[in-house]
Amino acid sequence: MKAHDVMVSPVVTVKPSATVKDVAKLFLERRISAVPVVTGQGKLVGIVSEGDLVHRAEIGTEQRRSWWLLLLAEDQELAADYIKAHGRKIEDVMVRNVITATPDTPLDEVARLLEQHGIKRVPIVRDGQLVGIVSRANLVQAVASSGSKLEIPVSDGSIRDKLLLHLNAQRWAHTELLNATVNDGIVDLWGVTGSETERKAIRVAAETTTGVRAVKDHMMVRRIESGV
Repeated sequence: MKAHDVMVSPVVTVKPSATVKDVAKLFLERRISAVPVVTGQGKLVGIVSEGDLVHRAEIGTEQRRSWWLLLLAEDQELAADYIKAHGRKIEDVMVRNVITATPDTPLDEVARLLEQHGIKRVPIVRDGQLVGIVSRANLVQAVASSGSKLEIPVSDGSIRDKLLLHLNAQRWAHTELLNATVNDGIVDLWGVTGSETERKAIRVAAETTTGVRAVKDHMMVRRIESGV
């Protein structure tokens, strides 16, 4: 699956000139936690989230540094903190360096971006124009709906071949002591594994192979005796 398969479109957006107060109201009214910031031509220039509105002067929650951090802080850092707490327009508080993806970005790459940068959503951009957004929730929704499409029946022989081919490509799977039989979509796993974890991973591989209806695990774990 790719980003365009799960992205939300059209996207609720705001302009850089929007006020902080109006965006806070928008979050509450639309029950959202972030919005991309776009120009009148639809170009993405930033993103603002609830986290950007937490440390605000009007509610007395400005970010306060301890005395020793104040001594270490650069003047520019302190000025940036002041803008974040007192700026009235979204262009003053928004994040400008936005992590984005394209509609054709694979979902595993989108997930990697979310995890690597510690963010909750990725705007989807085509030729500089915002076309959608993918959040962690959208990925969870994709997981929940996966496998709901009508599947074409797969022969038992194809299931076995696909499973063994997949396991042979895994460094952790010791397939020289493994066998699998398939009857009417039901996989029976036989053999010896090096650990309980490997045994579980092999079972998971079988359960997620297309066409498999059930898995019966007859495998044993090799017990390694320690020498004296």
